[in-house]
Amino acid sequence: MDKHKLDAIVAPTAGPSCLTDLLNGDHFTGGSSNAAAVAGYPNLNVPAGFVHGMPVGISFFGRAWSEPTLIKLAYAFEQATRLRKPPRFLPTISLNPRG
Repeated sequence: MDKHKLDAIVAPTAGPSCLTDLLNGDHFTGGSSNAAAVAGYPNLNVPAGFVHGMPVGISFFGRAWSEPTLIKLAYAFEQATRLRKPPRFLPTISLNPRG
């Protein structure tokens, strides 16, 4: 982070939610928060959009004691994108990529 003068590292929080496969189980596609958790560094997640109507997030990682900077960055992202929406409880999801 020092070499590239970074205030934070930004990555998708995880892949989109998947349909439950009753035969084989869920298909976890990975996430980005493990490195920060193992290192003990702060990680802040905010909404970043929707895939098939299901929310996806973006993670802001920082060095130790950088929480004030991460909060400023995440808040600025939220204000610029306005992607946060109240949750909806649907009996099923649409597989139509347009919504």
